[in-house]
Amino acid sequence: MEALAFVHEQLTGKKEFPKFKAGDNITVNYKIIEGNKERIQSFKGDCIKRQGRGFTQTFTVRKVSDGVGVERLFPLFSPNIESIVLNKVGRVRRAKLFYLRERSGKSARIKEKKQIQAQGEGKKAKAAAKTTA
Repeated sequence: MEALAFVHEQLTGKKEFPKFKAGDNITVNYKIIEGNKERIQSFKGDCIKRQGRGFTQTFTVRKVSDGVGVERLFPLFSPNIESIVLNKVGRVRRAKLFYLRERSGKSARIKEKKQIQAQGEGKKAKAAAKTTA
């Protein structure tokens, strides 16, 4: 089984994406093929779930467009995904955020996770700023 996964990985070429989870605000740049033309369309929204393992892993992104909720399911290792951009890291306590479907307005917002500096980093950065000024 491992040999099969190894050969599949060699043939497909694994892309590097940022680590994201449910609650994060992401932009998925997806290749759209119309006839003989190819273009990239971006889909920006909140990731409401990730499921699966390995090459069958998928994630669902939800956005509100003109007052209508739109959800789209993407296979993580699809060759049509050009890139994934992590916009905000959300602070949630669940892995599946289906409760957002019934909510609208302020109650549908996800709080942003604050990045905390290490205690020593803040003092060093302030001291460096004072010496250069």
